[in-house]
Amino acid sequence: MVQAAISMRILHLGKLKPLPEKVACPLFSKSGLSLFFPFFILLLAFSLPLQAYIGPGAGFAFLSSFFILFLTFFLALFSFFSWPFRFLLRVIKGQRAYKKSSINRFIIIGLDGLEPTLVEKYMSEGKLPNFSKLKKRGTYAKLQTTIPSISPVAWSSFMTGSNPSKHNIFDFLSRDPKTYLPDLSSARIGKPKKTLSLGKYNIPLSKPEIKGLRKSIPFWKILGQKGIFSTILRVPITFPPEKFNGHLLSGMCTPDLQGSQGTFSFYTSDKERIKKREGGMNIPVTLNGDKIETYISGPENTLLHNDEEIRLPLRISIDKNKEEALLEVSGQKFKLGKHTFSEWKKLTFRPGLGIKIRAICRFYISQIQPHFEMYLTPLNLDPEKPALPISHPFIYSVYLAKLLGSFITLGEANDTWALNEGVLSEEAFLELTYSNHEEWENMLFNAMHKTKKGLITCVFETTDSIQHMFWRYLDESHPALESGQAKMSAKVIEDLYQKMDGLVGKVLGKTDEKDVVIIMSDHGFKSFRRGVNLNSWLYLNGYLSLKEGKKGSDEWFKDVDWEHTKAYALGLGGVYINQKGREAKGTIHAGEETKGLKRELIRKLDGLKDEERNSVAINKVFDRDELPSGPYLDNCPDLVVGYNEGYRISWDSVTGKVNNLVFEDNIKAWSGDHCIDPRIVPGIFFCSEKINTKNPSIMDIAPTALELFGLQVPSHMDGLALLDAQNFSLDKNRKEEKK
Repeated sequence: MVQAAISMRILHLGKLKPLPEKVACPLFSKSGLSLFFPFFILLLAFSLPLQAYIGPGAGFAFLSSFFILFLTFFLALFSFFSWPFRFLLRVIKGQRAYKKSSINRFIIIGLDGLEPTLVEKYMSEGKLPNFSKLKKRGTYAKLQTTIPSISPVAWSSFMTGSNPSKHNIFDFLSRDPKTYLPDLSSARIGKPKKTLSLGKYNIPLSKPEIKGLRKSIPFWKILGQKGIFSTILRVPITFPPEKFNGHLLSGMCTPDLQGSQGTFSFYTSDKERIKKREGGMNIPVTLNGDKIETYISGPENTLLHNDEEIRLPLRISIDKNKEEALLEVSGQKFKLGKHTFSEWKKLTFRPGLGIKIRAICRFYISQIQPHFEMYLTPLNLDPEKPALPISHPFIYSVYLAKLLGSFITLGEANDTWALNEGVLSEEAFLELTYSNHEEWENMLFNAMHKTKKGLITCVFETTDSIQHMFWRYLDESHPALESGQAKMSAKVIEDLYQKMDGLVGKVLGKTDEKDVVIIMSDHGFKSFRRGVNLNSWLYLNGYLSLKEGKKGSDEWFKDVDWEHTKAYALGLGGVYINQKGREAKGTIHAGEETKGLKRELIRKLDGLKDEERNSVAINKVFDRDELPSGPYLDNCPDLVVGYNEGYRISWDSVTGKVNNLVFEDNIKAWSGDHCIDPRIVPGIFFCSEKINTKNPSIMDIAPTALELFGLQVPSHMDGLALLDAQNFSLDKNRKEEKK
């Protein structure tokens, strides 16, 4: 998961009598909230302000007009009076749904980025007893990933059982051929089309566009159509949430309140610490005695004709003797000591007309004296009153927050850029990351407790985030260590794997003989020592041109001369031909001229050598036309670059910068990566049962789930079932195991 690494600047309910244990809708089997749901909808309709949406660079706008709110009231009434009939139908359908099922529950735990070589090493050393137990009991194998081996691509193939050409996700970023600028590949959030001008306000009369761009159908939706219930927690590329028979909390690419993929705030009274920071903003502060008057930067107020940032006043009173501060914000007062994270704090932004935009955040004071410094997490959507849909049903995030307390909702939850930019220490980053992880574990085990039959899937990004930031400690030759960033040791990664082994043990301890468990990762990990600026290479080799007099270009191809450019690189692994009739200022004809240029680029880039290090930087360049076909193959980059171990696209190239430097050392804390040749970064695969192949693919999980629950695998899926449900007998397997 490459958080702001891609510089995304575009970016207590009363206790009711519990329902019986075997209710088809497991979320409410204990709390009785399903009885309360219609009344809750009515409460929402009359007591909550109009909901808002937050979009990349677009601020916020109404999610619904007064008319829609009025309509919601009547829908809530209909929901209440029809509930007994719908409940009866659900019970009947639920009883039929599992007749052909070979199992009761299918439990999938995603540990994003877990690396096979480390799993095998630590298992051989006896440090992962639960992984070893699972391997002995069932299956361990390396899991084939996607081309490219990028998280949103791989997880989309996981959920759809299909190649990227069928689900339309090829990177974190896609490009707009009209502007050559990047777009988020997974979702689009746009402003309402109809508005009413009223004084200084611009009042929306229609819904904003909130559209998912991933295509094909997740396997849990197919299960739901047949009455099989699912709980899906933080699987990447599930924002915005789709309707289906189950519960879902969105994961990767869910934005923060500012519409970005995570923008932190850094408060400092030290003028020397004010500099440009990727993934965050500086807020300089001045001490007036022991007082600081500052603000929290909120979303843009698009309710006004002239968009402006909504700010919340923030007052800080410092006690230097106790090394703590009193913070006053949004009607709250709380003390916070140095090197301590606050609990989740609720914020309310008021754009006008009685509207309230809710957020949650955490504060961390890193220094009291001689200078004051404080970190503020990105502003997360409040799960109790989300400003846009982050779960299905809408009330699911509310339920989780009431039951378990506030939790992080941002898709890229762990703030890797705050560590990269020196705003958080390594210790603070680990504390925050494991705190997020604990929230997700609580959700997982709540789902396991409530779900007696069906699918449970939860993806943890903890493994991915920590490996991105601490891999340098496994690589003694990493440039980041030479630049003085060595403070910890390789034990950080070892501890991570042992903690995940503990999670596996807890999961296995809550299963029985009628459950199947899969532990998997979407890809592996390797060291990222050197960056390759593909745009600089294209420029120096005559394929990309700059405007007259320019010897370089700033971000997003600012000084590129498109009318004389043949090819350009965008995203984490893609090269695009500047094609006539497709790009706004294309120069290369479609057909044979494009094919010839691709062959020429492949010939030159395959085996590209880093002369300074005397090593190969690029293993293989994949031609889009040779990848598996599908209806969305045309949206794939023309070429996909498979870097060698130790290399990756450079930070500058990702953001469209062009200069004379092709290779450069990576000295950031972000020292490990997987956006390379997919053949050298397979994921891991553990299953509680023996499977029918030695080479499972990430696309095989979806058809396996369908077959285990007695459903036919649709023809559009490219994966194959790993377990033969017709000859599958869990009881028999368990008896043989005991013998």
